[in-house]
Amino acid sequence: MVKEMLTDLKRVLSEPHRIFFLAAGLYAIFALLVWEVWLGIHAAGGTVGDMPFASAAHLWHAHEMIFGYASAALGGFFLTAVPNWTGGKGAAKHFVTLAALIWLAGRLAVWFSGTLPPAGVALIDLAFLPLLGVKIALMLMKRPKPQNMAFLAFLALVWSGNLMVHLEWMGLADDTLYTGLRVGLLSLCLMIAVLGGRVTPGFTRNAMNRAGVAENTLPRTRKSVDLAAILLIALVPLTLLLRAPDTLTGALAASGGVLHLLRISFWRPLWTLGQPILWALHLGMAMLGLGLILWGASLLGWGSEVASLHVLGIGAIGGMTVAVMSRAILGHTGRALIAPRAVALAYGLIAAAAGLRWIASTLSGDVYVPAILATGALWIAAFVLFTVSLWPAFTGPKKQRET
Repeated sequence: MVKEMLTDLKRVLSEPHRIFFLAAGLYAIFALLVWEVWLGIHAAGGTVGDMPFASAAHLWHAHEMIFGYASAALGGFFLTAVPNWTGGKGAAKHFVTLAALIWLAGRLAVWFSGTLPPAGVALIDLAFLPLLGVKIALMLMKRPKPQNMAFLAFLALVWSGNLMVHLEWMGLADDTLYTGLRVGLLSLCLMIAVLGGRVTPGFTRNAMNRAGVAENTLPRTRKSVDLAAILLIALVPLTLLLRAPDTLTGALAASGGVLHLLRISFWRPLWTLGQPILWALHLGMAMLGLGLILWGASLLGWGSEVASLHVLGIGAIGGMTVAVMSRAILGHTGRALIAPRAVALAYGLIAAAAGLRWIASTLSGDVYVPAILATGALWIAAFVLFTVSLWPAFTGPKKQRET
């Protein structure tokens, strides 16, 4: 039994799609459980004793969802996908283990930040993305295409957002934390807009080809629409960094969201309704467009900004990462690219959580907190289903390709 467990652990630590996607799933559960317990106790009129982290609970929650959970998903994706892009070797086993330990060290440093020097917490937490970026850059040099090298800049934007958070936590700035959180979140949205624009129509087209669908009905990409949407979305984190007026940032976000919804309308989303592994990608991309419109509108004075940011965080980032991670772990462990029922349910629960979080912003005080707690419960349930259902793929041996 112990020998089998050690073999499974060694297998998990050796491949990025195993360790990072499993870490992302487990951390998504842990981080939301902490937030749910804290919020629930306070909503009931109680108080929580000193937490081990130095920041307010809601800031720890936001930081760890953006720079903790999402960073793990990025690590697994890029260390798995880049060798496929370049035709080169993947990251060595010892590097994968080291990178995972550095990511974990960052989470522990932030968790125990109440007793650690702020500069030390920053140093540890800020180490993972540069390490990942350097490794990606070295792998991309084998075939340095501009469209792939651009992801290094996107990673730098995410890292800059985290740096801004830590600058305020260290007392070196007094107004960078909230901007940093938004820069990190919107930079992740930019990455999704670009990557999702590749994989969503591509995977849909491949499935339709296998099904013998006529050529003239396959997903289409409109380059002018794609470029315009991505450019507008790319300008959003930059305007945040430059402290541009909210009206400009909001207009860019809303316009980018509209064009993004237009671009995905050409990708035949309705054809995928019977295939959860595909419609989850389309749903996540739709959440991105909707979230950008809602957030842009909130900056222009319509609606709740916090609620719209959660549509982006839960629906777009959460939805797309789970869709991509589940597809990648199934494919790279030799399993059929068919989402298990539990995983398909998880896709729907994440979308429902995003919708409920938005609705909660319109509710009265007596109903507001229960709705927020229900949102968290949906998120936790989704990731329990994701992690438990795919546990054999995370830990088990690679299978011969199933058909």
